[in-house]
Amino acid sequence: MAEIHLRQVGKSYGEVEVLQGIDWKIGDGEFVVIVGPSGCGKSTLLRMIAGLESITQGEISIGDRVVNDLEPAERDIAMVFQNYALYPHMSVYNNMAYGLKIRGIPKDEIERRVKQTAEILEIGDYLTRAPRQLSGGQRQRVAMGRAIVREPSVFLFDEPLSNLDAKLRVQMRLEIKKLQQRLGITSVYVTHDQVEAMTLGHRLMVLNGGHVEQLGTPIELYERPLTKFVAGFIGSPSMNFLEAKMSEDGSKAHFTGGNSLELPAHLSGHGDRRVSVGMRPEHLLLDENGSNTASATVHVVEHLGADTLVHGTFGNDDGPELVVRLDGIKTIGQDEVLTLSIDPNNIHLFDPDSGKRLNT
Repeated sequence: MAEIHLRQVGKSYGEVEVLQGIDWKIGDGEFVVIVGPSGCGKSTLLRMIAGLESITQGEISIGDRVVNDLEPAERDIAMVFQNYALYPHMSVYNNMAYGLKIRGIPKDEIERRVKQTAEILEIGDYLTRAPRQLSGGQRQRVAMGRAIVREPSVFLFDEPLSNLDAKLRVQMRLEIKKLQQRLGITSVYVTHDQVEAMTLGHRLMVLNGGHVEQLGTPIELYERPLTKFVAGFIGSPSMNFLEAKMSEDGSKAHFTGGNSLELPAHLSGHGDRRVSVGMRPEHLLLDENGSNTASATVHVVEHLGADTLVHGTFGNDDGPELVVRLDGIKTIGQDEVLTLSIDPNNIHLFDPDSGKRLNT
């Protein structure tokens, strides 16, 4: 078994708390992603699991062993770093074989593992090359190969794709997912890229300022974010947030810029108060005949081929900023006033002060 259990794990540097009360059980063979903005503590948490950082409080176990006081080499983990961390003077073969040689693995077993892994990663033709002779994507494959040949209980990935160009990131993301499905090894992956997080993880942990904002599957976080931070972080483009004043009976939300919105019964329990209304760009539709419509003034249009992003303001020019995502290529002019249909079932309500989701 290679379950990872974090029990009230925390990290402090003097009086500065970097991580607070992290409590999470990662199942055997599960691929989990720790996601959050730069500086939120996600790499520190990964390094604590690896044993590269000490923990200030709590307990970390891998399998049936508490590993708080174990050295990294004793934890049966393999880590893939952002900067590849390859030995420049060694060939690809020797980079992959070096850790096995240090452990005293027989030569024929080393050769079997390296060649088998190279075949899986499609780098068999590069085994005699030096790292400087490889592209960024090939180097990252070698770094993953070095981890795979060790046959660890746990893979740890620390933003392994951040140094690659956009097209290669998409390709390598797919390769990592296929590889983890094939090997079935428990994996923890750190990234600040929410698209990577959504596409790779069975479950996600969203970190913000050293504490956990939400745990759950990608779909759970996308469809029912528990905080305004999660709602804005998960999804691209980000969710629109519009400040509104609820009517006394809670049936309508009134926005700056002149628009108002009829709310269904399950959202109407928050009368006579300020709220932050969240609407994803793809849930705003061009429809003049809809039952719940609002106007938006166009400022910038981005044509992306499959989608068109419209940036403007909700209502008149003084209204809050808004992004609308439309299917296909749409001919829309600057300063044009659009009529948008809004499905109230796709609306999210948050407390504007605490940022917490309002019960609906």
